[in-house]
Amino acid sequence: MTSRLSLIALAFAAFATQASAFEISSPSVSNGKWDAKYLGDKPGCGGKSVSIALAWKDPPAGTKSYALTVFDPDANGGKGFWHWLAWNIPASAKGLAEGAGSKGGKRLPKGTVSGTGGIGRAGYFGPCPPPGSGMHHYVFTLYALGEAKLRTPENPSPEMVSVAAKSQALGEATVTYTYGR
Repeated sequence: MTSRLSLIALAFAAFATQASAFEISSPSVSNGKWDAKYLGDKPGCGGKSVSIALAWKDPPAGTKSYALTVFDPDANGGKGFWHWLAWNIPASAKGLAEGAGSKGGKRLPKGTVSGTGGIGRAGYFGPCPPPGSGMHHYVFTLYALGEAKLRTPENPSPEMVSVAAKSQALGEATVTYTYGR
């Protein structure tokens, strides 16, 4: 019995190590500090909605594509706000260059779909919390998918993209950055 438990513990430890190895990060920002160009481009936001650079490493074996969501759970009285959605990112991608999601996602890797977020247009929309609303959390989640294309209906809502990505994921990596004004 002890050896069986030891084998189970070793298997779990190996799985936990592999699962935790998948990471996403950005060299563009640190908590609370965003260059103005990355901020929202609506009047009063002070930015240009240039998407931040992202890098990832150690995706799960069998990854055939990625889906990315960026969500601010603190916006709209706690209902949240979708800042960016992109999917069908090729498995060969190890990140996204600065500006890749800007202007409707024209600089995204070939085949990538840029979804419509809370601002009502496709592509990245930078942070723009109301002044005095405290620090907002910008959650970047990258889903490693076992299929080359995310299964979604045509013109999916951000929620549909998120649910589809989560349900089809081999693994996910998340990083959260904060910003307030």
